[in-house]
Amino acid sequence: MAEKRNYQKKPTTPLPIPANEFGKLPPQALELEEAVLGAIMIEKDAYSIIADILKADCFYKIAHQKIYQAIVTLSVNMEPVDMHTVTEQLRKSGTIDEIGGPYYITLLTAKVSSAAHLEYHSRIIVQKYLARELIRISTEIQTKAYDDKSDVDDLMQEAEGMLFEVSQRNLKKDVTQIDPVIGEAIKRMGLAAEKQGASGVPTGFHDLDKITSGWQRSDLIIIAARPAMGKTAFILSMAKNMGVDHNRPTAVFSLEMSNVQLVNRLIMNVCELEGEKIKNGQLNPEEWNKLHKDVKNLLGAPIYIDDTPSLSVFELRSKARRLVREHNVECLIIDYLQLMNASGMSFGSREQEVSIISRSLKGLAKELDIPIIALSQLNRGVEGRTGIEGKRPQLSDLRESGAIEQDADMVCFIHRPEYYKITEDAAGNSLIGIAEIIIAKHRNGATGDVALKFKGAYAKFANKDEFDFDSQSSGYQTISSKMNEPNSSFYSDSAPVSPQPFSGSNYSGTPF
Repeated sequence: MAEKRNYQKKPTTPLPIPANEFGKLPPQALELEEAVLGAIMIEKDAYSIIADILKADCFYKIAHQKIYQAIVTLSVNMEPVDMHTVTEQLRKSGTIDEIGGPYYITLLTAKVSSAAHLEYHSRIIVQKYLARELIRISTEIQTKAYDDKSDVDDLMQEAEGMLFEVSQRNLKKDVTQIDPVIGEAIKRMGLAAEKQGASGVPTGFHDLDKITSGWQRSDLIIIAARPAMGKTAFILSMAKNMGVDHNRPTAVFSLEMSNVQLVNRLIMNVCELEGEKIKNGQLNPEEWNKLHKDVKNLLGAPIYIDDTPSLSVFELRSKARRLVREHNVECLIIDYLQLMNASGMSFGSREQEVSIISRSLKGLAKELDIPIIALSQLNRGVEGRTGIEGKRPQLSDLRESGAIEQDADMVCFIHRPEYYKITEDAAGNSLIGIAEIIIAKHRNGATGDVALKFKGAYAKFANKDEFDFDSQSSGYQTISSKMNEPNSSFYSDSAPVSPQPFSGSNYSGTPF
């Protein structure tokens, strides 16, 4: 007979439920909020200590937000902050009953005896607020990520934008006593003296470097021009000078052209070969030899190219940080500002978006302590003006946003009078093949004009004394060149003279 089995279920000890498994309270510090508000109302100068740290939104309890907003209003109006004035301000705004009446204000002041540790407590409140914001953002992104209709690329941009907003709100620097700053300033002066005045990243254009002493750290430089003036040619000539001639690591972010197109432009610049021949490869044996010989100057150069289209300011920040960290990049160039976006953030107009972009670029330049050069388009105001002076760009011509002018440490314009069929200046000097770099704004130095040579066939800007302009042949004659010497970028003195015709009217290609 089979043994009878007992199938009765054995009693089991229930597993402990993890804390907050079925519900979680948002990060908060209500007691500290009460202590901070009470301290502000009993200490005369307490608000000034935390004014730059706390905002009304940082408080978790709605009543505390309204009380703090009343304190801010009193402070803005230069009125004293205490239990009675705060109560009266809440009465004026009609929110006294919503916060619990005058009795609640009395309770807040009764809970504290001094403003000791006020700043420390305020920073804890801010940390709790930031944690709540991160939870809110991640929840929103998680909900949208489960939605099949959401575009993942757009969602990533949105997430980056919201995180950027939070980080910007928390971006604060402590006050620095002047002594270490003086030491740093003197150190930089010493370095500038060693480099014979070029304290920043040299452009390779002598007259421009005399005015700017090179592009300075933490500066935002805007280089603007109308289409066909040669913006891309200018920054590539400069990138070649910085990266090849001076061995200063440089990064170029091109939102308009592919990396191959940019490198083709660099090859045109360095090898002095026409763009059409680079494009179709129809070079004669001498030109092939010249290509193989001169392109070696570009090999190994610390020039980094990123051709991500429609680059967002948030992507740029992460890429720029990595370039500085991994490759010690000393200068960033963006071609061009109006093609960037600030995806993930909402704007009432394109002008507001451009304002955020320019402000972010200035902030990034300060954070990384390197110059950032951004190209910018000009509006059509230039085209409607007449005369030699009328065609010169002005600060008011900057396109889409006055914030660009405000945020920039330096604004330079590229102007080629020849493009407008202006071949002589007021003194009768030839302007054929001449490009003017107009320094219209210079926060830390002088303004002025710098004349450079522009060789459209090679998409190249050069110092005025590097080429002798032959007015009879309308071309350039290479003189005193030293390209093949060690650590130099110019042709040797023995290089054959090879005039290259060019004028604004007979050049069939597109000016760069």
